Order: sequence, then C-alpha cells, then structure tokens
Amino acid sequence: MWKLIDLSPVEIGGHTFLAVTVLLPKTTLLVVTSNKGYIMCGALDVGLLNEKLADRNIIAARAVGVKTIEQLLNAPMESVTYEAEKLGVNKGMIGKDALLKMI
Repeated sequence: MWKLIDLSPVEIGGHTFLAVTVLLPKTTLLVVTSNKGYIMCGALDVGLLNEKLADRNIIAARAVGVKTIEQLLNAPMESVTYEAEKLGVNKGMIGKDALLKMI
C-alpha cells in the first residue's frame, strides 16, 4: 500500500508551518497552513470562500499550476481572500511571504 497523505513541518523565517500533501486520482492536493490561515493549490475556490462562506472570515490564498509543496511555497498567489488581504497578503506575493503574513 502506498502513502496517500503526507504531513510535514516547514520552517520559514523562524516559524513552523504544516505542509499537507494528499495524493488523489489524477491530481495532488497541496496545503501549507499556519495558525491563522493557509495557502493552497488551484483546488481552492477563493470565490466560494469570499462569497458563500464570508461569515467564516477565512484567511487563504491560492497558487495555480503547482505540483509540489516547494513549488507552492515559491509560487505567486493567483488569488486571495478578503480576510487575507486585510493582513497584507496580495495577489502576486509568493507563498512563503503570504504565510509569514498569516502568523
């Protein structure tokens, strides 16, 4: 049997984040989370979070076209939630920098 889910710590700027990789049929789900928010691969629906789940005040950002945690950490954020913007997370910011705003 193969490993479908991997959880591992990621150190950025002296802070520890949790990286989650979930192997799914024909795709991989990637997430790196802090205690306040998270960045994620293209599977994240920022529009849904901003509109349908607005009352939850979710802090999140999305990168597209990434296939590994390392790529996610270095990719520009393609979209961010309104709550993430309030913390200074902006479109175009790389994943590592976005996470440091979420601590």
